[in-house]
Amino acid sequence: MANTQLIHSPTLESVIMVEETIEKYSQECGKYQLWKKLPRKMMYQTFQAILDYLRKSGKIFMDKDGCIIWIWNPAIIKKLEKESLIIR
Repeated sequence: MANTQLIHSPTLESVIMVEETIEKYSQECGKYQLWKKLPRKMMYQTFQAILDYLRKSGKIFMDKDGCIIWIWNPAIIKKLEKESLIIR
């Protein structure tokens, strides 16, 4: 994303919409199919920027077949923090 100039920066509302869609369709489809399942239209470039952000923040990854998988689990993070296994 550092080398890519964004024409339209994603809004927080857009990021949340993409996150919720990925959670709902995790392991079911690739980028293009997921983009088509969004409840509202969005530029594909903006969608890709959001995916890049989510990948870098450790919330998603893509498997070898190109399926996007939601991996963020706040409950596990809170449990690990409570047990002092990770520190924020």
